[in-house]
Amino acid sequence: MVSPKQLLSTIESALLGSTPPSPAERIELVHMIRKSQNSLQNLLSFQVPRGSDRVEVESREVRLPELTVVQLDEQDVQIALKLSDDLHLNEIECVRLLVLANQEWGFLGREPVEILRLAAGLWYTERRDLITALYTLLRAVVLDQGLEEDLVGDVQKYLEDLISAGLRERLISLIKVLSREEPAGLGGPSAERFVIDSRGALVERRAVVTREKLVLAHCLVLSVLVVRASPKDIKDIFSALKDVAAELSSTTDALKYQIAYGLLFSLVVAFISDGLSTVPEKVSVLSQDASFRREFQGVVMTATNDPIVAGFVDCVRVAWAVHLILLQDGLSGRQTILSAASSDLRNISSCLDVVFSNDVFNFLLNNILRTVAYQNDDEDMLYVYNGYLHKLITCLLSHPLARDKIKEVKERAMTMLSPYRLGGQIEFTHENPKSEQAPNTTPLPFVSLLEFVSEIYEKEPELLSGNDVIWTFVNYAGEDHSNFRTLAAFLKMLASLASTEEGSTRVFELLQGKSFRSVSWGTLFDCLSIYADKFKQSLEVSGSTLPEFPEGDAKALVAYLLVLKKVVKNGNPLERRNWFPDIEPLFRLLSYENVPPYLKSSLRDCIAAFLQVSPLLKDIIWTYLEQYDLPVVVRPQASNGSQAMSTQVYDMQYELNEVEARREYYPSTISFINLLNALISEDNDLSDRAKWQNMNADEAFCRYIGIFRFIYDHVFGPFPQRAYADPCEKWQLIVSCLQHFRMMLSRYGVKDDDVDSTGDRPEISTALQPAHLQKQLPAVVLMKDFMSGKTAFRNILSILSPGVNAIINERTSQTYGETLEKAVHLSLEIIMLALEKDLALADHWRPFYQSLDVILSQDHNLIIAILEYVRYDLQPLIQQCSVKIMSSLSFRIVGLAQLLVKSHAGSSLVEDYAACLELRAQEGLYVENNNDDPGILIMQLLIDNISRPAPNITHLLLKFDLDAPIERTILQPRFHYSCLRVILDILDKLLKPEVNGLLHEFGFQLLYELCVDPLTCGPVMDLLSNKRYQFFLKHLDTVAIAPLPKRNSSQALRISSLHQRAWLLKLLAVELHTGDMTSPSHKEVSCSILADIFGRDMLEPDRNVAHTASFLSGSENAGTGTISKSKVLQLLEVIQFRSPDVSMKYSEVVSNAKLRILVEDSMRETLTAKDAVYYYSDRGDRLIDLASLRDKLWQKYNLINPQLGSLSDEDELSDVREMIQQLLRWAWRYNRNLEEQAAQLHMLTGWCQIVEISLSRKLSSLGNRSEILFQVLTASLSASASPDCSLKMALLLTQVATTCMAKLRDERFLAPGGLVSDAITSLDVVMLKPLSNGACLSILIKLIMAILRNESSEALRRRQYALLLGYFRYCQHMLDPGVPRRLLQSLFASGQDNDETDINRVEKEQVELERSNFATVRKEAQAMLDLAIILPNYQVIKDATRGSESGKTIAHYVLDAFINVDHEKFFLNQLQSRGFLRSCLTSISNFSHQDGGRSIELLQRACTLEAELALLLRISHRYGTAGAQVLFSMGVLEQIGSCKALSTFVKGNFRRTEARFVKELAADVDRQQMIVAPILRLILSLTSLIDTSDFLEVSLRICLLNVNI
Repeated sequence: MVSPKQLLSTIESALLGSTPPSPAERIELVHMIRKSQNSLQNLLSFQVPRGSDRVEVESREVRLPELTVVQLDEQDVQIALKLSDDLHLNEIECVRLLVLANQEWGFLGREPVEILRLAAGLWYTERRDLITALYTLLRAVVLDQGLEEDLVGDVQKYLEDLISAGLRERLISLIKVLSREEPAGLGGPSAERFVIDSRGALVERRAVVTREKLVLAHCLVLSVLVVRASPKDIKDIFSALKDVAAELSSTTDALKYQIAYGLLFSLVVAFISDGLSTVPEKVSVLSQDASFRREFQGVVMTATNDPIVAGFVDCVRVAWAVHLILLQDGLSGRQTILSAASSDLRNISSCLDVVFSNDVFNFLLNNILRTVAYQNDDEDMLYVYNGYLHKLITCLLSHPLARDKIKEVKERAMTMLSPYRLGGQIEFTHENPKSEQAPNTTPLPFVSLLEFVSEIYEKEPELLSGNDVIWTFVNYAGEDHSNFRTLAAFLKMLASLASTEEGSTRVFELLQGKSFRSVSWGTLFDCLSIYADKFKQSLEVSGSTLPEFPEGDAKALVAYLLVLKKVVKNGNPLERRNWFPDIEPLFRLLSYENVPPYLKSSLRDCIAAFLQVSPLLKDIIWTYLEQYDLPVVVRPQASNGSQAMSTQVYDMQYELNEVEARREYYPSTISFINLLNALISEDNDLSDRAKWQNMNADEAFCRYIGIFRFIYDHVFGPFPQRAYADPCEKWQLIVSCLQHFRMMLSRYGVKDDDVDSTGDRPEISTALQPAHLQKQLPAVVLMKDFMSGKTAFRNILSILSPGVNAIINERTSQTYGETLEKAVHLSLEIIMLALEKDLALADHWRPFYQSLDVILSQDHNLIIAILEYVRYDLQPLIQQCSVKIMSSLSFRIVGLAQLLVKSHAGSSLVEDYAACLELRAQEGLYVENNNDDPGILIMQLLIDNISRPAPNITHLLLKFDLDAPIERTILQPRFHYSCLRVILDILDKLLKPEVNGLLHEFGFQLLYELCVDPLTCGPVMDLLSNKRYQFFLKHLDTVAIAPLPKRNSSQALRISSLHQRAWLLKLLAVELHTGDMTSPSHKEVSCSILADIFGRDMLEPDRNVAHTASFLSGSENAGTGTISKSKVLQLLEVIQFRSPDVSMKYSEVVSNAKLRILVEDSMRETLTAKDAVYYYSDRGDRLIDLASLRDKLWQKYNLINPQLGSLSDEDELSDVREMIQQLLRWAWRYNRNLEEQAAQLHMLTGWCQIVEISLSRKLSSLGNRSEILFQVLTASLSASASPDCSLKMALLLTQVATTCMAKLRDERFLAPGGLVSDAITSLDVVMLKPLSNGACLSILIKLIMAILRNESSEALRRRQYALLLGYFRYCQHMLDPGVPRRLLQSLFASGQDNDETDINRVEKEQVELERSNFATVRKEAQAMLDLAIILPNYQVIKDATRGSESGKTIAHYVLDAFINVDHEKFFLNQLQSRGFLRSCLTSISNFSHQDGGRSIELLQRACTLEAELALLLRISHRYGTAGAQVLFSMGVLEQIGSCKALSTFVKGNFRRTEARFVKELAADVDRQQMIVAPILRLILSLTSLIDTSDFLEVSLRICLLNVNI
């Protein structure tokens, strides 16, 4: 049986993935849904309690269907029986739930009631998964998700079978049953009220069941679109709708309203979809049952007393009428019975009469479409609802009978709303611009219809495309308006129709032409001009008396301006520039006191829309505002009230405090601040300090500082004390102020010059401060406010202090919830901005001002309230801000974790962070910027806090035991719901890698950091070593060796994939390096890692049964075997690709010489500069900050071109802008390429670590070690020699190769069968070389190729030379040269007759290998020893003569090794002809203790001298007389005799080495052994080779040499 969780996971991965499902996923999907057919068909149908099963449970021994016998104790029995009674569930099933809950959560130490809630929560989770799986299948068929047609067809056929088998009846039945107060529904009176959900949260059972009903209602709606509803279905749904609607009068639960909407739209969709199917190929299902039509007509026309139920029934009536209309349209082309048609017409007419008389569209608007419950419903369902409302209204407007009804209600509205009867039945309020119809007024169906059309197309504007019916209705509805009420409704409808580019163009043309007699753009602008002239003339004539502005005209102008705003906002960018050339009339009414504030609001909103038309309009708008709009006058506080009255002017402050505050409505102030915010946001030079300093004082004060002071002192400061008739306006006002504050803090930073400008004290009120302090920069004022806890800071905290639960409740239940949510987000964002600036200012402004964490610490409840907003899952931006604030405070507040625990907020915060992280991983939404991803922010928070003093936030969120030492914690992720549990689940599954790649990367990094931290390593490694995780070793077989994503299509995923593999390898390396091998679990994991990396066939077999013969045969073929490629080599292949180019080539994209100089200047700036263009990423990569680079370039270019921006420089400005864009694109590519190169190197580092640790510490655990070492060695050399290998990678690979060579040398002396084996022969002891000659030669060839690579360095060559020396030492002898031949013969004498033959064979192979090595080296010697003219970096001679001392030393030893294999005096001739020997002797002669400035340098020079002497000795020894003669010819003895090293070391200069250098070297070198002994050996060798005729001369030279010694 398929579990619901598996079913849902399979369906989501196949149908909701970002990429089309693979064939394997499709097969699995079909297999899963077929196996789950019974569960879906009998949805939520479970076995009921049975007496026999109850007896079995009471016996404490239960046999589950798929498990063995389960033993229960008394507590288990009681919980199982209680669970059965509460859920009306079979007792055996309850025992299964207990078993699963124990596996999921662990019961040890839990109370019985908690166990009961966990088991019940698990059951409800399974139910939810099953329902969600069904909903996902229906959604895939109904909505266009871009799936393949054949896949959708298969799913649709499956769903059709389910629905035909009774699924829809089951859905309707469940909605009814789950509403009852019984165990199978909401629960009986004695049932447990709460359950624990999958996140460990305690939730009410009633809320869980209600949520189930909502999803079932959504499934019901979608099922109607898959298979049309039958008459019985319609009646059952209608009955359920009336039952649910009857409960709404006594509840405000949004979920219950949404359930009612689901049932209502099930009927709407059923009627319309069935009616639309009346085509010749399809027959309506409902029309075939005439009795149903008569019966339902009677039922739907029955009146009801409950107003809410009556409203829903009216909605069904209009849908039923549309269904009948569609039937008539479908039957019109057929031969029908006239009596039936006339009957339907009567039914349609009667329905429409009731619908319009009851004003059903008003109910749809106010009780459904505009409610919070409808707006917060599922987005996909809202799309379906709005789509069918569009079809409903389109059908109504296209039918003659309905059009007649609409004409009738229009004429009635024109009569009732005559402009001469304003004081009649229709009441308006001048104060409230939004109250258009009093509660107790006569219904206005025509106005409601217009508003209903507006609402539909405002929500779904794309439905207007090709909708000629609506535009026909527009032409009709726009005629002959005799009152402002219908005119305003019509204009609002036009505004909604202008929500698209096509619609705005059509609306503009309608009002531009003569489609309507009195409705046009000319009417709007003429009216504005007429009133402006009238008021101006009135002021000139009467002084201060202004006529009252007519209410009707004000309302009509508001509607006109709404149309204008939408047309300008959504119009074609090219065409709209020429639509309205003169916008001055929009400004002329702003300064008059008698103009209603809401009309001023509409004017300013419309003006703000013109900012998008052209950048040139910004200055024009500023000019008109300063000319016409109310001024912002900031006056010093008067000493007495009379003086204040005598100087009072009508400005924004007066309008706010005296006009709007009295009416408790603030539309003018809100629009004023919004317009100024829009203008300031368009001012790109605001962040430039010169913008503030270069302007004269009055202009700067009025335009920027004055605006800020007005908002700061008069709007935001006293907002908590103001009264608000409309709470929506309260939060709109707050949002406008907060947006201004955020802009001031983010776009203008506090500079050094501002830091010393603190002449005020926080206890002095703003009004009493000196004038120059009242003109401080806005950012300075805000920071001082926050850092002293004054008004603005207290007001922001008052927004946040109600807590996240209260905000969530208001967001989901109040119409102002969305605006409140925005205010909370802005408040948190402002706190973040303040936290970024306060530390730099606190040191200068103390003691009057403190850092923000100090201010917040005065009330711990405020800190908790801010941090708990991570629970707000309705808006990820709020969660991001909360996590960022937590990250900042965790580094500032010492003991923050203990503070949260003591405040009893720790546990809930742990669950909230885990839930946020889990939701991010499940949704899998791709976020471009990591700083905007809550999941990544949480991961970074955990990583950054690991090294903080314990206990820290990481320990808290990962559920370490804070009451005990951290290192003694026993982690139990199953017992606690925490980030650790979520992270382990994420890394265990690695789902949705294309969007969760960064989560996976940071998850592995977090585990690695925890494993290397001294406090957390023990608990974490013990946890990861258990069988459930095993350090995620299983990913080596899948993710680690999978092909990398393509660079062109998904480079970010490619980079993240490389880092994931790197952290995984490093995590495994940590276990191999530090795992406790005394623990069985660690030992098992270690063996598994080795087996997986090197292959299970490479594990060490039982050494006691090994045989020498098998070892010998293996030795012969070592390095040439044909075993399958091991995982370690596959991992190396992943990294072997050419890394992208990261060289600085910005000159190729910047052709402007002037700009190129600026770019070079910017790129040279250091990282420590405050405005540097470089930054370090979260991964440690040094990248280019694109925004900083752009701003710096513009800033510098403006400095050298102060007049840039004038119309005459438009072409130059365009060219500069284009070049900067090209430069930014180059910088973006540079960053990505650099990140990829670093990721490649990172993975190689991880690979090297696990290989070196395995070979260094775990080699004894492996079998056939020589084969493993050979494979890794040759692969490393091949990779390092590749042209795709970078220099840094070659260094790492050479280090691995060196380790392998060293271990190969160690392997020569290890008995193959183990030291306790009885099968060891004497030959095993003296054998030195397990690799074949061919394998050795392949190593040498690849090593030489690596040395001859194009890109190299001395550091790399030193490692390569060391490897080359190790190779020659490895190949030097097959038999130990220190063992006499006679002894070897005795050792070989083991009863064999061919002992001498074996020795000869071994010696012959040695000679062959030596000759082969020489031939190979000689072949490549020309390249290795060539002059610097041809290969300037790759010759040994250059390293031996011009390199560093360490480089010279090892280069001489390499030449020594070359000479050792030389049989033809090849290298002697090469060294002599190139002058190297003479140079070497000169170096020896010139040695002096004064060459080294410090003793350590002198020692390095001495090492070089020793190597030079060893080389000369090798020449003398290898080449014999010929070599000695060459050296004598060059005066070797004289050169040695003049060497100052002899006297230097004898006099003890080197003994004066500082003690610290001696300690660093870890040994005191025998100087006599280092210098004197090599010289004496060389002299001895030379004297043994000279001719007797030269003996006298040599003796004299030796005597001179002895004098020096």
